[in-house]
Amino acid sequence: MKIQNFKVGATGMDRFFGPLEAQVMNVLWDMDHAMTIREVQTALKPVKLLSFNTVMTVMNRLVDKGALLKQSEGRSFHYIPSESRADFLNHQSRELTHELMEEFGSLAVNHMVDILEEVDPQLIQALEEKIKQWKNNA
Repeated sequence: MKIQNFKVGATGMDRFFGPLEAQVMNVLWDMDHAMTIREVQTALKPVKLLSFNTVMTVMNRLVDKGALLKQSEGRSFHYIPSESRADFLNHQSRELTHELMEEFGSLAVNHMVDILEEVDPQLIQALEEKIKQWKNNA
């Protein structure tokens, strides 16, 4: 699934989805099982009172985007994320990195390396190990 509009100024899942879409995705990821629209609506109630039709529209848009799978079970539909939260974040970060490299090349690499000074030293170590693996396989 390719996200079309990455929002640089947003945080968390709001970078990839609209605010309500992000809340729906988080409910489904947190529950870790298929849910009906009514179940998602109920889970969202502590945050926001939303109509059934609003939740249904958002969930069906997420199906259209490929973020959710819609399964018929009896007389109702159950929705489940098309991939786990971890897999989603992995795919999206890979896609964003690829796009940055295609468009900005060495500038993107330089900025990423500069930012490494501000992050956890374990991240630098992991990067060094990844570079060693890459060199050994090349």
